[in-house]
Amino acid sequence: MTSSSVDIAVVGGGAAGIAAARRLRDAGRDVLLLEARDRLGGRAFTHVDPVGGALDLGCGWLHSGDVNPWTEIAGRAGVAVDRSPAPWSRPGMGLAFPECEQASFQQAREDFHERLSELLRRGDAPASEALEPGGRWNALLSAIYTYVSGGELARLSARDLVSYGDTGLNYRVAGGYGALIASHAGDVSVALGTTVSRIDHSADIIRLDTSKGTIEAQKVVIALPSALIAGGGVAFAPDLPQKREAAAGLPLGLADKLYFKLDRPDGFEPDSRAFGRRDRVATAAYHFLPGCRPLVEAYFGGDCADALEREGEGAFADFALEELVGLFGADIRSRLTPLPTHLWRADPFARGSYSFALPGRAGDRAILAEPVDGRLFFAGEACSEHDYSTAHGAYRTGIAAAEAILAGR
Repeated sequence: MTSSSVDIAVVGGGAAGIAAARRLRDAGRDVLLLEARDRLGGRAFTHVDPVGGALDLGCGWLHSGDVNPWTEIAGRAGVAVDRSPAPWSRPGMGLAFPECEQASFQQAREDFHERLSELLRRGDAPASEALEPGGRWNALLSAIYTYVSGGELARLSARDLVSYGDTGLNYRVAGGYGALIASHAGDVSVALGTTVSRIDHSADIIRLDTSKGTIEAQKVVIALPSALIAGGGVAFAPDLPQKREAAAGLPLGLADKLYFKLDRPDGFEPDSRAFGRRDRVATAAYHFLPGCRPLVEAYFGGDCADALEREGEGAFADFALEELVGLFGADIRSRLTPLPTHLWRADPFARGSYSFALPGRAGDRAILAEPVDGRLFFAGEACSEHDYSTAHGAYRTGIAAAEAILAGR
């Protein structure tokens, strides 16, 4: 590709970009989906491992599965969906977390949510202000929100946290969520390995400078992570300072995953869980035998994940093994084999996992989503006010951008 023209260019082949491109293609429009990686899916990434099978190294849960559009898409594609209760909806493993203490923690979590709502009566605030001063469970509550939001509570907008919509039902996709999302592109025209560095919208025809030449388009959907928009991953001419400022208010948090192959899985219940520590924020959560597979799925979030990424991939396994030995004894070490992972902060086409709003910046989601001059349209999980940080939130914003284009025919 050296120079070409298309009616609509979609920049970013993640869930939002795929949704937009597929909807436009189904409506008969001339559309080209541009993706910098050599694969589709973006932050939805199913790695097929010869030992562990299909591993979702990016998003892995169909959150709000009963209303999640990807559930219906999976059904139409004949892809099985596992509707078993998620590990966090079950009691934790008694050895690591006695049931009486779990009840105390659950009450503390409910009280935390009540105080979050009370905070909003005075306006927005850091979510950490909803913690009980000196509360026994503050460290574990804070750790959980690093998995949920990718950031520390002191950086999270209480308003944004309360705005998240959740039906409480969480499903998994057989064969991988990332694989389902990538396959949804269908027969859309795709240019992989094509990085867009500049979008010039100064004239009637929009020019996109890419690593494989120039593309001209009438309209463009920008479905990139907020970190790339805020941090200059793509240049606009003329510049869009309001968009960059909004994206800066929606930084990408970090949530990394590591899978272990578990030998002799006896002694563990399928889809059970444990926390590495309950007395510190820098800890991981562990899911055992997910989907009855002989695996341990470890979750790392926020500053803990950031610090481990700086040390390299091996640091995740070292950290997890130390915690698991502390929980289950030295014998567990010989039963665990770490499998390949993906470091999302180090990924130049992501620079993080998913967005959270800084205190006072929840309104930036609507600002980021607003079209520019009826020609530039924005999509992605960061544009979603209630389904942010999810693949279904990304999907819905991609569909919204496509429908806006179709309505302006």
